[in-house]
Amino acid sequence: MCGILGVLGGDFEKNGELARTRALPRLRHRGPDETQLCLHKKENLILGHTRLRILDLSKGGRQPMYSADGRHGLVYNGEIYNFLEIRAALEAEGISFRTEGDTEVFLAAFVRWGPACFSKFNGMWAAGIFNFTEQRLFLSRDRFGKKPLFWARMPEGFVFASEMKGILPFLPNPKINRTLLRNTRGLTLYESTEDCLIEEIRRFPAGCWAEVKESVVQANPYWRTLEHLPAVPRRYEEQVEQVRELFLDSCRLRMRSDVPIGTALSGGLDSSATLAVMSHCGKQSSRRQAQSWQNAFTASFPGSFLDETPYARELCQALGIPFHPVLLSGERALQNLPEDMWKFEEIYLAAPSPFMAVYQSIREAGTVVTLDGHGADELFGGYAFDYLEAVYDAGKDVPAALAILKTWESQWPPETEEFKLPYRNRFQHLARLWIRRWRNRVQGKISPIEPGTEQLPDELARKLFVSTHRTILPTLLRNYDRYSMAYGVEIRMPFMDHRLVSLAMALPWTSKIRNGYSKAVLRDAVAPYLPDSIAYRKIKFGFSPPANQWMRGPWKEFLMDMTTSRDFQSCEFIDQTQAVRSLYKALASPNFRDAEDAWVKIVPYLWQKYFWENHCAGKN
Repeated sequence: MCGILGVLGGDFEKNGELARTRALPRLRHRGPDETQLCLHKKENLILGHTRLRILDLSKGGRQPMYSADGRHGLVYNGEIYNFLEIRAALEAEGISFRTEGDTEVFLAAFVRWGPACFSKFNGMWAAGIFNFTEQRLFLSRDRFGKKPLFWARMPEGFVFASEMKGILPFLPNPKINRTLLRNTRGLTLYESTEDCLIEEIRRFPAGCWAEVKESVVQANPYWRTLEHLPAVPRRYEEQVEQVRELFLDSCRLRMRSDVPIGTALSGGLDSSATLAVMSHCGKQSSRRQAQSWQNAFTASFPGSFLDETPYARELCQALGIPFHPVLLSGERALQNLPEDMWKFEEIYLAAPSPFMAVYQSIREAGTVVTLDGHGADELFGGYAFDYLEAVYDAGKDVPAALAILKTWESQWPPETEEFKLPYRNRFQHLARLWIRRWRNRVQGKISPIEPGTEQLPDELARKLFVSTHRTILPTLLRNYDRYSMAYGVEIRMPFMDHRLVSLAMALPWTSKIRNGYSKAVLRDAVAPYLPDSIAYRKIKFGFSPPANQWMRGPWKEFLMDMTTSRDFQSCEFIDQTQAVRSLYKALASPNFRDAEDAWVKIVPYLWQKYFWENHCAGKN
């Protein structure tokens, strides 16, 4: 896990100086252990890398890495979890290795198989590969875009990097994408596109590779989930067993590490399942498995109903694993906000600081890698706004539709009345859902079915496909890359194993919403490793800091001063009147949604102040 940088063409001397003094230092948080910059004047090529040591901690694992014959060079960010199996296949073809990590395996696989190697990898990556013999530059990104990769054309050249801030120094006159920055209603819509908050910068698409020719990037997909849907057993019990086997194997692969690993434990089903299966796998030693994995960290918000530390503590006690609560305060989040906005470099529904503080504490405790539970909600139907789609799959089966609504009602704790809709009974709610569907069809508001999704089993699967590949999950994958890499921590996500993703997409809605539970097939798959109170706990929070309490407490003076500042009142990216009105409402309200609404209206200003102006001033 690292930061990567590549520059091809342009003013070689100038670009080399920019890479050394401005671009690569901006990526140092991603790889705090080592930095290396290689200048190839003959090819007018610059390759840079900031390293986070995880596999093969020796100097042999340094990047940029070059093939033994010197014909290929690689900068790469990520991990290939099945690198031992890939290495064995290459050794069987007579290829020898000098190092013990996955980077050399990545490079050797590309040299041997070309872009076909990407379909063989089980992992996450963003990579730039240069063929010195043929003067060809290749880019590649993992199937679901867990690792970021940006690129841009510059005067007479081309640049790519792990983050936008690494590209900006090479652009003579970059401009803010005003349309994107102002459209805060579309915060979860742009990550799966090439559009970025900087007009000149493009996002390389997930599941693709490309050869860069004359600064033109023509992406070639090597992975489409819809082309890899497996045959699903008819019996539910067999489906449960299949999910269990894949999840166990996914965790085993992701426990390979030469440094301590752990878990960011929320107390909910997904992260709890991850830690419980890690505990199970940890008792069965396997090659390159991390020796130190018994490290669980939980965000703690004392006095808030969002605090899930009691559930996390219960699981750790059941597994015999030390429990590490991470106390998050509004004061700490506010103090870190300027630096965290700079590192985050995007806009979202919540401030990045409390999330980053968790991974900062994890790193300070000596844990470098976490296995986290991201992806399960989008794959198996954990969000109400997704699984209510199953109402339409139930069709004329009114009892089944009402059971889905009952499942929806049971996930909200008493303190979250603000999230509930004021329907008197389930029949009224059901009727309104159908009326809304009919009205949307008449008005043409229902998005056309994405090509290929017709083969998915039902409406819920199609909704989850969009959440997984287009909206919610791509945004969360981006967010957690920034949250963790801000302090040099790598997140691995067992639920995002491509085999498990394909299986989840192929499962029918009756396996996901069942017997009053969301994510039913997943719950039953991991139940043998968890206390029933966690495996079958219906109430769902998600990791949500108490923003409403913070705004009315330690953030209040800062927010009030901000609204009266000249910078705020002259910011062209926000509607000052609406922003002030929303803020004052949040400052007087205990409602979580009011705080979120206020943040969304002011975040373009904070991005301009702490990201854009920092870049323009050259402070970072």
